[in-house]
Amino acid sequence: MPTEVMPTLDSLESVTHFDPKGMYQLTVGFLDQCRTAIEIGKAAKLPELSHEVHRVHLTGLGGSAAGGDFIRAVFDGEGSCSFSVNRDYSMPAYVGPHDLVFCASYSGSTEETLSAYEAARNKGAQVIAITSGGSLKERAHKDGYAVISVPGGQPPRTAMGYMMIPVLIACERLGLVRLQSWEAVLEGLSLGIQAWGVEVPHDQNPAKLLASILHGKLPVLYGVGPAAAIVANRWKCQIHENAKLMAFSNGYPELNHNEILGWIGVKKQTGTFQGVRLSLGADSPKMEARATITEQLIAESCPFESAFPLPECDHSLLVRMLNLTFLGDFVSIYLARLVKANPEVIPSIDYLKEALSAVGS
Repeated sequence: MPTEVMPTLDSLESVTHFDPKGMYQLTVGFLDQCRTAIEIGKAAKLPELSHEVHRVHLTGLGGSAAGGDFIRAVFDGEGSCSFSVNRDYSMPAYVGPHDLVFCASYSGSTEETLSAYEAARNKGAQVIAITSGGSLKERAHKDGYAVISVPGGQPPRTAMGYMMIPVLIACERLGLVRLQSWEAVLEGLSLGIQAWGVEVPHDQNPAKLLASILHGKLPVLYGVGPAAAIVANRWKCQIHENAKLMAFSNGYPELNHNEILGWIGVKKQTGTFQGVRLSLGADSPKMEARATITEQLIAESCPFESAFPLPECDHSLLVRMLNLTFLGDFVSIYLARLVKANPEVIPSIDYLKEALSAVGS
């Protein structure tokens, strides 16, 4: 059989051949989205808090909740209280009047989030909804809660800027977290487009090179430290949804206490693995050694490449996380083209939602 010719990634026409809804353009548009999201966050009408906030939560699923993990990482280093992400129909038992709950559903119709909204309301929590519309917006307005409205009409996984940035700015304005360098965030994303866009030739484009290396392999995405592990998980989800491929993610140091042993018997299983080390930079000697030694131990089964934020992004944690995340977005779009997948459609998720709509609560 003749060897299949790999499609070029150096032509916009080629990259978008299986992309009728413009997912590549939405990827590039993340910069403008974040610029708009900053304006929304600064202009949003916020409530007068009735109680001192002891904990902050974001409840949501999928793309609507993805940004919450990034906010949690920022709070861990720069917040005045804890921040957690809830992905369930209910809220934790301890939630009450001293909890601030952001109910995040891009469509406004996510059933788990609507259920969690009711739980937060019934527990007397302070609630802010963030959505483009739907039942969540209607219920929040009716119940007298603040609503942060964002533009709708695109897949939720492409709307992370809309769903994350206004929440983080709201927390800034409420005095719950340190002010972020938003101009640096925008600068980092602009640099990403210049480095990873389709106009940059394959041999000079880290996103295209990584997509080509991952093509035909099972991606294993390891983040160096908890914040980089969040980015690794986002890469995994983008590969799942855009390229319709399986991928796995984990983070150091946790994976050294369990998953590292799974590689001992991996040759007895199926799959050809390709690892990517994701690092935000300035890793401690211990963390650097963990990653290096682990990669040496499993090199025969899973070779590794490395991915970092652009060197110009020597700014805050948020800037570096978003820059490295943006690289993963481009990788997933290019990988989708290599496997001839439509990056917009999500048939399995659509089927599941339809089937669940007939199931009682």
